[in-house]
Amino acid sequence: MTTPLYGQMMDVPLTVSSLLAHASRHFGTTEIVSKRIEGDVHRYTYRDCERRAKQLAQALMALGVEAGDRIGTLAWNGYRHLETYYGTTGFGAVCHTINPRLFPDQIAYIVNHADDRYVLFDITFAALVDVLAPQCPNVRGWIAMTDEAHMPRMSTAASSYEALLAQHDGAFDWPELDERCASNLCYTSGTTGNPKGALYSHRSTVLHAFGASLPDAMGLSARDSVLPVVPMFHVNAWGIPHAAPLTGAKLVFPGKDLDGKSLYELMEAERVTYSAGVPTVWLGLLNHLREAGVKFSTLQRTVIGGSACPPAMLKMFQEVYGVEVIHAWGMTEMSPLGTLAKLTWEQSQRSPDEQRKLREKQGHVMYGVDMKIVGDDGRDLPWDGVAFGDLHVRGPWVIDRYFRSDASPLVDGWFPTGDVATIDKDSFLNITDRSKDVIKSGGEWISSIDVENVAIAHPAVAEAACIACSHPKWTERPLLVVVKRPDADLTRDDMLAFYEGKVAKWWIPDDVVFVDELPHTATGKLQKLKLRERFRDHVLPSALDIENCPFDEKEGHALRHVKTDLS
Repeated sequence: MTTPLYGQMMDVPLTVSSLLAHASRHFGTTEIVSKRIEGDVHRYTYRDCERRAKQLAQALMALGVEAGDRIGTLAWNGYRHLETYYGTTGFGAVCHTINPRLFPDQIAYIVNHADDRYVLFDITFAALVDVLAPQCPNVRGWIAMTDEAHMPRMSTAASSYEALLAQHDGAFDWPELDERCASNLCYTSGTTGNPKGALYSHRSTVLHAFGASLPDAMGLSARDSVLPVVPMFHVNAWGIPHAAPLTGAKLVFPGKDLDGKSLYELMEAERVTYSAGVPTVWLGLLNHLREAGVKFSTLQRTVIGGSACPPAMLKMFQEVYGVEVIHAWGMTEMSPLGTLAKLTWEQSQRSPDEQRKLREKQGHVMYGVDMKIVGDDGRDLPWDGVAFGDLHVRGPWVIDRYFRSDASPLVDGWFPTGDVATIDKDSFLNITDRSKDVIKSGGEWISSIDVENVAIAHPAVAEAACIACSHPKWTERPLLVVVKRPDADLTRDDMLAFYEGKVAKWWIPDDVVFVDELPHTATGKLQKLKLRERFRDHVLPSALDIENCPFDEKEGHALRHVKTDLS
């Protein structure tokens, strides 16, 4: 057997602390701006951030925290949260970001499952901590991310973050760690069953930051002023707190105020060029722009992910406000980025309509991710944009197994995402649905996402969700649940007529119901499970008139919606 010839390069581990150390050394004067919980705007630099992160590391070690221990956070996007990202992982502890929007019982489960040693929290969550503390007996201490003057009144004993940092000088060298050691812990939103933990390594986190920063991925640079609307408690804010220091980008943190007016004013004041968030947040921002009659003066690009970006939203951003939309897809188990809809040179030469259709998809993979779609028999399906099947992925920042679980979810070395998708000849991914949300009508599939996108394009619709309703003949048929814009005049028949010519006739919903609001998960995704429970006994008009309902038996689908007088 031939002995391999190894390269003669430095063996420098990929550690999370190296990202901040790089920014501090080479972009030391670049600003980090935060809208604080205390009400004011805080400014400092990457150099300041690293010094304070080192003070936090010293403080935690003085409290007895050791490498591998989990440190929880319940916090908004802000400079102290950023310090915690690095002050924990820098000496070998694990930064465990917790979603405060979950139910208290879920949060308590997560804290206990992670076995967090300390939990750092923004003072807006003081009441939540008082509920959690009795349920989390293994937490050694709770640390309020504020100074002594702003300490909240609580029944739980808590320390002041600033008081702890003041006890240390930051004269500390980041230790050299094994890059395979754990760095960050994020839990899924737990829409079915208990949340599951994805335990990232230093290596996977740094590689993800490199991948995210590529020009055809998120494409951050030192010329950008970046405002991550996506919370730092949601899959590491899609990697922005790691990619921004890597590239030297200015960071702008919005704190707790995520309404359209607050976001717009902060973007304008800090000359933000780049942002990222879920569709529900952008809906509020676009509504503010329209109502106030204002436009962006500096915003150039925004990443939209978390759930599918409605084509109408993409069109509004790009054609009305001149903002490039980067449609993205990923998941907690993928750190989270997987694909982004960036066009190649050749694709950019195509007609505007063809380009728009590509941008509406979730896009091509970034280096570090591979993907495939498989059929029910487990065999690979063709990349023709027509065949759709279960989406599987793999890569250096995709989990091998869940935290504290011996069983691996992998299938032949690939992670099954639970999404149903197509991949076209351009290698562009198009998520057609979650496997549990797709509607099976007469043996054929209907994409609930495509049905929703048509509804959201109606000017009177604020939000819409499509779910399956049981049908005596076709097993399932689509029901559309709609939230109207304030003072909008929209009837069921108007909504159904809007579908004509936009989708196959048998995809048109069988009924429309109007509600005041839709349920969302803690990360802003539509919570269709609750909708299915709420409308489980809903009777579709077509189900009342099976004998007289005209069907094309050859296609096996309803050709038109049957109007039935329910009075």
